[in-house]
Amino acid sequence: MTFTIIFLIAFIASFGLRYWLAQRQIRFVAKHRVSVPAEFASQITLADHQKAADYTVAKLQLGILESGLGAIVLIGFTLLGGLQILNTFLLESLGPGIVQQIALLISIVLISGVIDLPFSWYKQFSLEERFGFNRMTKSLFFSDMVKGAGLGAVIGIPLLWIVLSLMARAGDFWWLWAWGVLSVFSLLMQWIFPSVIAPIFNKFQALEEGALKTQIEALLTRCDFASQGLFVMDGSKRSAHGNAFFAGMGKAKRIVFFDTLIEKLNPGEVEAVLAHELGHYKCNHIRKRLLVSFAMSFAMFAILGWVSAQPWFYSGLGVMPNPSGYNGGLALALFMLVAPVFSFFLTPLSSLSSRKHEYEADGFAAEKSSANDLISALVKLYQDNASTLTPDPIYTAFYSSHPPAPLRIANLKRLT
Repeated sequence: MTFTIIFLIAFIASFGLRYWLAQRQIRFVAKHRVSVPAEFASQITLADHQKAADYTVAKLQLGILESGLGAIVLIGFTLLGGLQILNTFLLESLGPGIVQQIALLISIVLISGVIDLPFSWYKQFSLEERFGFNRMTKSLFFSDMVKGAGLGAVIGIPLLWIVLSLMARAGDFWWLWAWGVLSVFSLLMQWIFPSVIAPIFNKFQALEEGALKTQIEALLTRCDFASQGLFVMDGSKRSAHGNAFFAGMGKAKRIVFFDTLIEKLNPGEVEAVLAHELGHYKCNHIRKRLLVSFAMSFAMFAILGWVSAQPWFYSGLGVMPNPSGYNGGLALALFMLVAPVFSFFLTPLSSLSSRKHEYEADGFAAEKSSANDLISALVKLYQDNASTLTPDPIYTAFYSSHPPAPLRIANLKRLT
């Protein structure tokens, strides 16, 4: 009963905070919709500014609906007994054991996917379409969904089997072994993603010879950065949004440009955007994020290892564990459902760290490339991606991984 009360308090607080922050952002963006901020008035038209405001508000309103339905589903699975009913049904159908527990977890993923499908469809073919960003066909939408499900099954089911086997046979410290397995797997995925996983969904072509490639290679030399190659990805087949990134580790590092980015920016601006991304690597942000991720997953597994052995963890969330049977999948399911309720309150810390890293990467780009080119590129990207120039400060402090446009560009101007 005590844990039920703790969970309900955290649940109400997290949902209420999400709603309050979203409403703040909606009101703030709408209030500043009428005029372009003075520092952008010569570069951003009022029509583009208002489009960004409307796009931001539309996404937030959809997010509120998703959050509300997600809250209902969470309570339905836990305190209203949905997970208990599903577990009992699968026990009667399959009998106790790892197969039944894997089926339980897969069922939850499938149910959640079905519930999320209308939102994904609406976002892609209504919201993104309305603002001119959607380039995905309906056949590609379903193709991505099938590929994602197949990839999830091929990778996820063996991982689940390993973790559940450790829970059953590795003693009280099973969670430490499980954490080690998943950490190694995470590093392996960093290695194989660029060459094995990403090509399943997108086509990658080598960047053509020319002025842009020569300029990029000169930047890589200045930054002492070795990569497996420079590639252009067909991001335009799904969206008009542009981006650049590098993926992989060690000698498997690839630099990737969305074709939409190359279409919208001149070579100097593309170089500046890449210099920013290289700044994350050279400032050890990626390594730091990996270490933080490993530390967080270690803590989460330690907590899971503890609560999975506590009867109150199950009963407090509307589930009756099998006292003489195997409950590994049930523990994982409950933890997967309720952990985000509690971890949500840590969001401002990760956001603050991320914004700090963005400023540092901007500084690196200003040193190795051009602050003015990066400013120009950012303004174009804010405009083309309909990113609001007037976010609510409290919403930004809680959620935003990047500094607000006015602060970020003002900082870059100081570096020119």
